[in-house]
Order: sequence, then C-alpha cells, then structure tokens
Amino acid sequence: MRYAIYFAADADAPLIQLGNTWLGRDPFTGSLLQQPSIPGLDAARFEDLTTSPRRYGFHGTLKAPFSLAKDATEEALIAASARFAETVAPFELQELSVNQLGKFLALTPAQPEPDLEAFASLCVRQFEPFRAPLSAEDLDRRRQANLTPKQDGYVETWGYPYVFDEFRFHMTLSNKLESKEEAALLARSAETHFEAVTNSAFTCRHFGLYVEPERGAPFDVHRIFELTGPQNPITALENTLANSNEEVS
Repeated sequence: MRYAIYFAADADAPLIQLGNTWLGRDPFTGSLLQQPSIPGLDAARFEDLTTSPRRYGFHGTLKAPFSLAKDATEEALIAASARFAETVAPFELQELSVNQLGKFLALTPAQPEPDLEAFASLCVRQFEPFRAPLSAEDLDRRRQANLTPKQDGYVETWGYPYVFDEFRFHMTLSNKLESKEEAALLARSAETHFEAVTNSAFTCRHFGLYVEPERGAPFDVHRIFELTGPQNPITALENTLANSNEEVS
C-alpha cells in the first residue's frame, strides 16, 4: 500500500468534478465516468490517451506516492495530516490554464505562485517522517528519467526529484502525446472543458490523502483535509526552516 499527499478539494468542487469527468474516473467513489466527447477523436482513443492520470486520480502532486516507514501507521499519518491542516491558512491561487508540459497536457499555474510553492515544500517536509526509503527498484525507475545531479540528490534524500526549486505544479490531463495533431486537439478541447474554472483566481482550502491499495491499482481519495490554520504557507515554511536551521531553496 502506498499513500500520497495531493492538491485536491471536496468531491463537489467544480474543478474536481471537471477533472474527474475529463479523466473518466471518480477517485472518491472509484466509479468510472463517461468522458466528454471530443470532435475529431473517437472515445476509445481518448480513453487510451488518459490511462495514466486516470489511475492516479485527478490531482496535483504535493508529496509523491510513498510506502509507510516501518515505525509509521496509517492512523498516525491521518492524525498528522489533521494537525498540519490546522496550522496552515487557505491561500489564493491566481489562475490555472491548460498547457503542454513536456509531452503531457496539464493544468498549470499561469504565473509564479509563491504560496502554492511554499505549501508544496511544507508538505514534502511535514510528511517525510512517514516515508519509507525507496526500494532499489523504485530508485532505478526514478533514475531512468535523465535526472540532473540536483534532482538525483533529491531522489536520494526525499524520494522524488521534483521538489523545492525543481517543483512545477501541474494537474495532469493526458499520457505522453507523441502526435502534435492529437496534442493540439486535446488542448483545444480541454480549454473548453475547463473554461469555467480556468483563468480566474480561487482559494485553495484543502489537500487530500490518497491511497493505492496495491501496486498498479487506482489511487482513491482516503480523506480530504480543510486548511484552517493561522499561518499563510510562506510564513509557515519560514518557521519550519528556521526551526530546522535550513535555508529556503
């Protein structure tokens, strides 16, 4: 069993509903959903182009999937998540837009989002005590991605290469797209599908604990936590780093 800390919201949030429909699965219930019709692309092909993000569930990664450390328990992880939610205040995200990220299609911030970046850094640090070290197999798999020396160091220390200054927030909408024509078609359709929630500011109030019951199984929402704390993410991160004698990266 693996766990992950993801950017998410309540099941009835418009962003989440639109994302679940786009990917064709509801990670709150585990049920499959009918994906939107895309002119010029048949339904089976659209399903094939979204297999990987469908398995992980619509989300933005904050703390990448991890197995529990030997001395950690699910109950302790849930309790730590609840305490963490009580320390950090909701924060504004200026806007998301549909973009190409490498060969993937994703919702990404349209501009730098310091609060979101600080929140992701907090999540990496906060939940690190619960993470078991990567197996040799998982470490080798991570290193197949042509990592930079800094990213490789992050994998060794934090279990994931894209943290801190290497973090790029994204909510994945597709597998790798090898066809430029299909990529353009999906991008146009995604812009229409998500137009009600893109290009405008919204308040980030939640994060989710997702669970993968066994390797290769779909990730499902285990619990959603609401941010109710007094500190904005940047202040909370500064305090965390001060207490650990680290510098902001």
